[in-house]
Amino acid sequence: MAGQLSARAAGGRAIGIQLYTVRAEMLADARGTLAQLAALGYKEIESASSAKGHYYGLSAKEIKKITRDLGLTLRSSHVQVDEHWPRTIDEAAEAGQQYLICSTMPSTGQTASNYERVADVFNQSAEACRKAGLLFGYHNHEYEFEQENGQIFYDILLAKTDPKLVHMELDLGWVVAAGHDPLRYFERYPGRFPLWHLKDVKRDKAVSTELGTGRVPLAQLLKKAPQAGLKHFFVEQEEYEKSALDSARRDIAYLRQLAY
Repeated sequence: MAGQLSARAAGGRAIGIQLYTVRAEMLADARGTLAQLAALGYKEIESASSAKGHYYGLSAKEIKKITRDLGLTLRSSHVQVDEHWPRTIDEAAEAGQQYLICSTMPSTGQTASNYERVADVFNQSAEACRKAGLLFGYHNHEYEFEQENGQIFYDILLAKTDPKLVHMELDLGWVVAAGHDPLRYFERYPGRFPLWHLKDVKRDKAVSTELGTGRVPLAQLLKKAPQAGLKHFFVEQEEYEKSALDSARRDIAYLRQLAY
């Protein structure tokens, strides 16, 4: 019974976690850390690139089996669009995941022209994912909300990418840290944000903290999930008061008590 409750907490949606939250633990013991996350009640996993590859030293086949045996869904992973892109797609398909999320800009340059070029790259990358049965997306940080001549770079990505192909993963914490309101984006671009990172940031600086203790109005934002097009969310915390797993425990406890 407890497992059923934890699987459908927080408004009836499965609770996911980005493995970067427990990156050191995953590098030290990937199998054991996944088991601990499952025991805490997490049900969906988003992996991330690491010194040991996209699955913290596990092969695509291994992480597929381990997560399934633990009752976890490997939903997504953070990758880079680079010269290894075809192999990255093949690996993700073998792992059985649904999304491939580009986690950093594939080219540097805080200019409108660079963001327009990147939008073209994203459209092409998304088409390659579609052919492999995958969905492509992009995860923002803080720098995409800088401007040139009054034009916000993130808005260029939204305007120039195909909404049927490029699925935005909105990191709520970074949007707020950049001085913007996620609700504005839900209103202007409804349905564009099927994936979220649930990240809270401290009130006095752009440092992540346990959910519900910072300045990101998570409960208010979750009430607008239908407008945003939300399908899956992942807890992500990068700094901790005690330890990564202790924060992961506190984060899921917070989400379980939300009503929206």
